[in-house]
Amino acid sequence: MRPALIALALLAAGAAQAAGIGSGGGPSEVVLLVQIVLLLAVGRLLGEAMLRIGQPAVMGQLLAGILLGPSFLGALWPEAQHWLFPPGRDQKALLDGIAQLGILLLLLMTGMETDLALVRKVRRAALSVSVTGVAVPFACGFLLGEFLPDAMLPRPDLRLVTSLFLGTALAISSVKIVAMVVREMNFLRRNVGQVIVASAIIDDTIGWVIIAVILSLAQAGTIDPWELGRSLAGTLVFLGVSLTVGRRLVFWLIRWANDSLRSEAAVITAILVLMGVLALITQGIGVHTVLGAFVAGLLVGQSPILTRRIDEQLRGVVTALFAPIFFGLAGLSADLTILRDPRLLLLTFGLIAIASLGKFAGAFAGGRIGGLRRAESLALACGMNARGSTEVIVASIGLGMGALSQDLFTMIVAMALITTLAMPPSLRWALHRLPLKGEEKERLEREAAEEQGFVAHLERLLVAADDGPKGRFAARIAGLVAGSRGMPVTVVRLGPATDEAVLSGAVTEAAEGARAGEAGAVDVTELAREAPAAEAVGEEAAKGYDLLIVGIDPTVAPEGGLADAVAGAAKRFDGPLAIAAARGAHRTDPERAALSVLAVVDGTRAARRGAEVAVTLARGAGAPLTVLFLAETAVTRHRLSGLRQADASALREVLDLAEQAGLRVRTEVRAARMPEREILHQARAGDHDLIVMGVTRRAGGGAAFGPLAETVLEAADRSVLFLAS
Repeated sequence: MRPALIALALLAAGAAQAAGIGSGGGPSEVVLLVQIVLLLAVGRLLGEAMLRIGQPAVMGQLLAGILLGPSFLGALWPEAQHWLFPPGRDQKALLDGIAQLGILLLLLMTGMETDLALVRKVRRAALSVSVTGVAVPFACGFLLGEFLPDAMLPRPDLRLVTSLFLGTALAISSVKIVAMVVREMNFLRRNVGQVIVASAIIDDTIGWVIIAVILSLAQAGTIDPWELGRSLAGTLVFLGVSLTVGRRLVFWLIRWANDSLRSEAAVITAILVLMGVLALITQGIGVHTVLGAFVAGLLVGQSPILTRRIDEQLRGVVTALFAPIFFGLAGLSADLTILRDPRLLLLTFGLIAIASLGKFAGAFAGGRIGGLRRAESLALACGMNARGSTEVIVASIGLGMGALSQDLFTMIVAMALITTLAMPPSLRWALHRLPLKGEEKERLEREAAEEQGFVAHLERLLVAADDGPKGRFAARIAGLVAGSRGMPVTVVRLGPATDEAVLSGAVTEAAEGARAGEAGAVDVTELAREAPAAEAVGEEAAKGYDLLIVGIDPTVAPEGGLADAVAGAAKRFDGPLAIAAARGAHRTDPERAALSVLAVVDGTRAARRGAEVAVTLARGAGAPLTVLFLAETAVTRHRLSGLRQADASALREVLDLAEQAGLRVRTEVRAARMPEREILHQARAGDHDLIVMGVTRRAGGGAAFGPLAETVLEAADRSVLFLAS
């Protein structure tokens, strides 16, 4: 790999020399293009090599800059290195401008990956780890800065700023690297894994706030108590407003961009504009732009309609272009040849030792204070010692703002590189010493089952309904599903506009009663449409929804099958859809009449999805649940022993799902010779008032679900809910 990279760099240098690149003295777009191509290509190849040996790809991008910079290529062939990366200020400014934008985008992505719900869940242990894990290495770094010789300081008169900056640099951890290893080891949902990631998140957040304040001091040029107080007050006000009013505004902005703009990648543009505005606000209050970009990421990451596709598109741009350029430029700025000086080499080893021991001791003590066992605290201390990309960003900002000298910058980059390369194997070793058992094992099994399910992957619901009993019942169903995970709901009310938001009120009422655990409040939007159902659904569905719930009267056509309006709405929606028909007590009181749910199950995937929705409804409404299993073979009522292995496994999966939801379930088993008769008989005998079935759309027919579904829908004298996928 290395000979190929050297050959690539030398070939580019030779081509640059032959073309006369770099000889004109002024900035050149051709030079910039050559620099970008080299950093992308070499960074990608080295990143792949790092991944294959269990290290983060970002380290390869940093090594690419070191290889192409004065540390390697400059020492091997100085002329070629100068041709490729001319030292002139104007030429460097072109690449530096891209890198500065890269810093903001990287912090935006860091904020988006910050799971505040996880921090709340393990806050006691995470806070104790963060307090000690930040305080101890911060104190070590600060003392180191106070005792450094004047020759190593960029400005001896601002030693305090450099000391504060060194303390922060040693205290911070890299969430990206920590999360990568914890996820790779399947420890992300383990108790210790959650504490490790949550502690790194808190470390990062504290670190960026401190860095923003320190950089405001560096910009001021003097330690002015008034300026310091203004910066701290401005930071606290900015954070308070952003995390309260700002959350709603950001949610509204993303939703507006997604629903109102038709141009390509409109949501990504809105996110980037938001990032820039918040960065400018923090700059305006005397705090560095990095805090604004990080907070923008926090707010965007909490938006309930930020789809995986949008997240992946934004992440792709950052990781493919801006990250390799930024980390490559950081490597270019580090001149490791200074370590030939024994004094600087010794100082670098001392810096690494102080950073590692301080972080290890602080995190270990915090884990023990937070109630973790010794082995868990050991794993925690190993995990928190990676600086990675975060440290490089911090060092680059410090160098650019004059808080760090070139030598200190190189030493910090070397420290980040070594601690990051050492962390993954040490954390893997420590995690292997933690067996899974007891309550933690049960929790992980429950969460794994939920994550593999249908409801867990829903992000946004669409309801198409009239304001009659069936429409209000469909709105209630949507609220029960949305409330379980805090999903936003859009209701398309078919008919003329009125002042009464009956349907959205039904959604909100049901959702409030169904909220579980960490689920947030459900945001409901009601739109009135006089257009035909098919046209109204088709127009709204283009904005991106995961499930359509239809409640339109009539549901059944006079000649049988779905009524035209229901069928038209179903045909215009490509994803999963639910069709609700309110009958019996639900026609009189669709929002509050009691529920007794009958889930019809066989061995199909569609039936399993329907059963999962039935479990969600029963849990949200506090309703009894009965599972009717239609077996392929003859069986005795209530007896499970006569089932085929595949049928028994399918039924067991549904029962486990209900058990994990805290429901007590009654089970009925019937032969599937005449399934419609068995379903209707059980609904009457068990006095169930809602039949839930998972059905499959027939090929070529967007609203055809087969004769069994149509028979039950036409013949049932109680409410029916089909989940079609």
